[in-house]
Amino acid sequence: MGAVKNLVKLLILVEVAVALAGPGVAALSMNYYGMNCPFAEYIVRSVVSDAVMGDPTLAAGLLRLHFHDCFVQGCDASVLLDAAPGSKAEKDALANKSLRGFEVIDKIKDTLEAQCPGVVTCADILALAARDAVLMVGGPYYDVPQGRRDGRRSVDTDTLTALPSPFLNASALITLFGTHGFNVQDMVALSGGHTLGVAHCPSFTPRLKFEASTLDAGFASSLAATCNKGGDSASATFDRTSTAFDGVYFKELQQRRGLLSSDQTLYESPETQRLVNMFAMNQGYFFYAFTQGMGKMGQIDLKEGDRGEVRKSCRVVNKPSW
Repeated sequence: MGAVKNLVKLLILVEVAVALAGPGVAALSMNYYGMNCPFAEYIVRSVVSDAVMGDPTLAAGLLRLHFHDCFVQGCDASVLLDAAPGSKAEKDALANKSLRGFEVIDKIKDTLEAQCPGVVTCADILALAARDAVLMVGGPYYDVPQGRRDGRRSVDTDTLTALPSPFLNASALITLFGTHGFNVQDMVALSGGHTLGVAHCPSFTPRLKFEASTLDAGFASSLAATCNKGGDSASATFDRTSTAFDGVYFKELQQRRGLLSSDQTLYESPETQRLVNMFAMNQGYFFYAFTQGMGKMGQIDLKEGDRGEVRKSCRVVNKPSW
């Protein structure tokens, strides 16, 4: 009995030590800011709530920011960094040109710095903001442990092979996601994040030309008209409820109304069609699988020790203290 009590005391001491240590430790914890910024999650949720209520399309932007951050150099907020003189940052890469929500992250960071300066990392802000944005538009709630560090490197060419292309087939997607420890279900569920948002014409016009057999004719005609009228800057929604987080995306795939090749391939491939059908039939199971995938994604390649910092501004690395 005494040994059990001692073990409980030890576990409590460890939790307190992690909380007191703050953002200098890479291990994630649900109470990471409990001692030094206890209202961090509330502040993030408040700012995100105001932003998404004012513009529901920002939910897709905030979710995509987190995804594009974690898949390139890990979850270190490198996607938020502005380019240094003479170079290009991740946000300048072609795949990231349409990213949105930077101003929301800036507002969260400014608010947190006013309350508890030098404590909450931009990487944690991204993870929490994505969760709260999904929740605000009808998606599932899931826990987000904190303690990520902010990276110092952001180079546009790092995105070239790290981010999934809109033209990948199911096998290639499985391979790419597998490099980060995701299984097939994780990949299909995370692809379901496309239930929010839009894509621009260059991402799907090749599908109109070369994939007619897997594309609903009426949908193809509508997309062609959109792109003919608006050019490369025109866009189309991923599904018919693009500001609501739901299972409609998978039902669209069943009807061969997937916007991108990388969307429709999930239904056309025997490796993934069963999951598409399951998520289309059972939204609750999709929500469950999505939260599992997001939990894994939020812990990709975390920075440790002097490999990371707590940025004062999410757009620039801290200046050396010497």
